Amino acid sequence: MTLPPQASPPKIPAFLCDEMFQRLGRWLRAAGYDVVMANEGDTDYELLRQAIAEGRLLITRDRELARMRRAKDTVLLMQADTLEACAKELAERLRVNWQFDPFSRCLQCNTLLTPATTDQCQDVPGDIELPVYYCPNCQQVFWDGSHVQRMRDHLVRWRAGDFQLSLN
Repeated sequence: MTLPPQASPPKIPAFLCDEMFQRLGRWLRAAGYDVVMANEGDTDYELLRQAIAEGRLLITRDRELARMRRAKDTVLLMQADTLEACAKELAERLRVNWQFDPFSRCLQCNTLLTPATTDQCQDVPGDIELPVYYCPNCQQVFWDGSHVQRMRDHLVRWRAGDFQLSLN
């Protein structure tokens, strides 16, 4: 008996955001995606080369970059211009799950967070509820304060398809 071939699991996208999409990139990181931000002044060629080398989708609004040779299947030319509209566009075009793995990455440097040790929690206010996480790269400690809860609520709304403008 021959078994049908198994479908491979869908590839989780990794992203490179050009300078225009730094804010969107932080929200993608908050959702749990691997997102690198372009360095200030990187050329289109450097960005495309980095995206190809690292297997990332390059998020941009730069039409010239999208027309470059080898840009096909690497450059994601965005049409939307507001944060909420960009979030909706990514959800529709790439099926981005805004609740993929929330707050598993450092919002500053993209490193995967680890549970914080007792020593790493020394500067955490005493009324903070566990869990507390640590970025081994930035050496910062993170917990679910009111700011994170507002961001979580935002991601939940986006996951549910509610892309109305909000104050966050």
